Amino acid sequence: MANGILIVDKPAGWTSQDVAAKLRGVFHERRVGHGGTLDPMATGVLPVFVGRATRAAEFCESAEKEYEAVLRLGLVTDTQDTTGTVLEERPAAVTRAEVEALLPRFTGELQQIPPMYSAVKIGGQKLYRLARRGCEIERPARGITVFALELLSCSGSDYTLRVRCSKGTYIRTLCHDMGAALGCGGCMAGLRRTQAGRFPLAMAHPLAEILACAEPESLLLPVDALFSQYPPLTVTADQAARIKNGAPLRGLPFSGGLCRVYDDAGEFLILGRAEDGVLTAVKGFYET
Repeated sequence: MANGILIVDKPAGWTSQDVAAKLRGVFHERRVGHGGTLDPMATGVLPVFVGRATRAAEFCESAEKEYEAVLRLGLVTDTQDTTGTVLEERPAAVTRAEVEALLPRFTGELQQIPPMYSAVKIGGQKLYRLARRGCEIERPARGITVFALELLSCSGSDYTLRVRCSKGTYIRTLCHDMGAALGCGGCMAGLRRTQAGRFPLAMAHPLAEILACAEPESLLLPVDALFSQYPPLTVTADQAARIKNGAPLRGLPFSGGLCRVYDDAGEFLILGRAEDGVLTAVKGFYET
């Protein structure tokens, strides 16, 4: 039975759920999920969790992400990207220096209003379903963090940006808001995720390569790869049995914080947290 993490280079035109559904057939495994949605037009790093590894997906969803995005100035659409209906077109008489001068304003802790074409729920309804019916409702702003924002290049009215940001950041909305701040409007014309948590683009496999692979299980990373930044801790067979029964452990040679816990055979058991000399499970990954 397949268990592990597959780093996919998602192609344009596929939803993240499309990829997960396709890989359920590849691995003959019902438990397949992804670690952070990418819009259909976007490409790049999509971590996919297979089998018991699906228990770890939440940790990747909440991790920092990095993107290369194309901001197109002078164009405003209802979806805030070039797949939508054009609402306004204006001359974009903006210089590179003006765009660079704007970047600090959109770096740091920000308040961002989610786009109508999004899966955010308000009053139990997903916004994109309301948007498809021609409805627009008030959306409360949400706190996000843009850790780094850099202008990489420009060509005509297209400006390529590198964005490193927190969970919940809509790059489409960032482009829309930057265009509004420049007075000419803007939208997103391209998006490629270059890193998700600890997984860079260099680790990603194109979907076509995965589908053509005779042994796709060989492409899976072990689930503990997601937690490689935390120190390892090996426990005895008796201590491993106690962990599997949900009991905390005391008197371990670990000062505190998060750690990867293994049994004496090398099986990854839990992501654990030590506090005041007591080790408890944050999440278990052993076979039940």
